Amino acid sequence: MTNLIEVAFGTGKDLNMLQMCCRAVIVFLITLVMIRISGRRSFGVRTPLDNIIVILLGALLSRAIVGASPFWSVVGASFVIVLIHRSLGWLISHSKVAGKLIEGHRICLFENNTFIKENMDKALVCEEDLMQGVRKSALTEDMTKIKCVYMERNGEISSIKKENE
Repeated sequence: MTNLIEVAFGTGKDLNMLQMCCRAVIVFLITLVMIRISGRRSFGVRTPLDNIIVILLGALLSRAIVGASPFWSVVGASFVIVLIHRSLGWLISHSKVAGKLIEGHRICLFENNTFIKENMDKALVCEEDLMQGVRKSALTEDMTKIKCVYMERNGEISSIKKENE
């Protein structure tokens, strides 16, 4: 049985295609479990915190597939990352202070028919970026119809139309 596992999954860095494919199937299934543990926000909300888990898991789990690091060490480290993400997600959802510390806050970019240049500089957006967000969220280019525009915590630009519009 041990010999069959070694033939199917290999050891070290010298893996053949069958061994890498077998590892890929196992890593896929393990990752599916990890994402279920991590929660839907990992791929839905897309805040910097959520992007971190995507990048780290991709980089780390690929090492298990190609044999660049010990398989079970990679799986263990991946579960730690998922649990940290889950814990921080829980903390953010239960504490406004933690949410602001970890994910920041929205930034007002436009209000009272005025572009707020200082906040646009802080958010690293130009007028065209802001206008793109307005066109996408408010379906207009007419800024007289817009009450305010925000850079949200996840980096998206959203706009609120004036009441009489």
